[in-house]
Amino acid sequence: MAANVTPQGCGPNVDSLYYNLCDLSAAWGIVLEAFAAAGVVFSLVLLISLLASMPFMKGTQYKSAVPLHAFFLVSTAGLFCLTFAFIVQKDFSTCASRRFLFGVLFGGCFACLLMQCVRLNILARRDSGPRAWVLFLGALGLWLVEVIINTEWLIITVVRHPLGPLNSTAGNGRETATPCNIANKDFVMALIYVMVLILAVVVASPFIMGGKHKRGKIEGACIFLASVLSVGIWVAWIVMYVYGNGVHGGPKWDDPTLAIALVANAWVFLIVCTIPEICCLIGDDESQQDYREDLYPNRGVGYETILKEQSSQNMFMENKAFSMDEPNHGSKPVSPYSGYTGQMRSSVYQPTELAIITKGVGNHPVDAYDMTIPRASLNSAANSGSSTPSTCADTNGNSGHGPHRTSQW
Repeated sequence: MAANVTPQGCGPNVDSLYYNLCDLSAAWGIVLEAFAAAGVVFSLVLLISLLASMPFMKGTQYKSAVPLHAFFLVSTAGLFCLTFAFIVQKDFSTCASRRFLFGVLFGGCFACLLMQCVRLNILARRDSGPRAWVLFLGALGLWLVEVIINTEWLIITVVRHPLGPLNSTAGNGRETATPCNIANKDFVMALIYVMVLILAVVVASPFIMGGKHKRGKIEGACIFLASVLSVGIWVAWIVMYVYGNGVHGGPKWDDPTLAIALVANAWVFLIVCTIPEICCLIGDDESQQDYREDLYPNRGVGYETILKEQSSQNMFMENKAFSMDEPNHGSKPVSPYSGYTGQMRSSVYQPTELAIITKGVGNHPVDAYDMTIPRASLNSAANSGSSTPSTCADTNGNSGHGPHRTSQW
């Protein structure tokens, strides 16, 4: 009769397998369900943003990390989806997916983080990281090891040598299905390879911060922080799952413990590791930015710097060299119109008579170049015998055309 009672918040047509998703008395299921659904949506949004921003990424060394980030986001989204298998009650399919996917998905995440550490360490020492396919194949190889381990373990314990019910008094319900007949310690022991990957990431990530690239240091710090937080989460859920639940909560706390560990670790991956790394990938490349700054400096500052660097002797030598190339024409004539600036007469400085007399009286050295071209006149043109015809008319001369008139230019 108690089994037929529908919990508050669930409809009458809801199967008892999914009561934890809607039972208001079991608030942990509803809370974890909300966080897991939000994590799935957020992971997909980040994945789409990462793929859409590939044409705008600067530098091939950063584009090579895109497959790793994509694989990492897919594994993280899988962790959020696996949380629902721990929220619902146990049956053959949910227990099999728990045992197989828990280690496989975590193995994919930490394999990607380990290859990221390898890439950043090489990039910090050589200024050029491995190719994208090399990194992806490395992460895929590390991940396939965990897939093989879990597949073999699942086949041995479920197909070839199925275990009997751990509780001899249990009935033949869903919770006594063969994949669910596993002790908590055996579940933890099957994850030893994942723990080795976590330890490798914790050891390899601090060496990234010893490089010379600022962006690499930021990514290394994010990976190190995410791995340290993951270690704390794993230690907490293992201690609670193996020892704490048997002493205090009993088996009913096993599923909430594993579900909380999944959601917490997945959100750590997104917030601490994925978002900063994607921001670093989309940002401007450091090397190209420095190159642009060197190629297009401030024009005013550069001109002043050049003038300061050149000494007066060098400038004299350069001017002398140019002057040696010019032909020597003797005294350089000065045009009377050379002082004309196009300004109005009122704005041009006009010396007074006293200033002219004072300048003439003073002892000034005569410059060989200060020779003024005389103004052209008709008389001078006529007397010089040039080919230019004269426009003046003299009544006393040969022309005899009217009174004497002299016009000057």
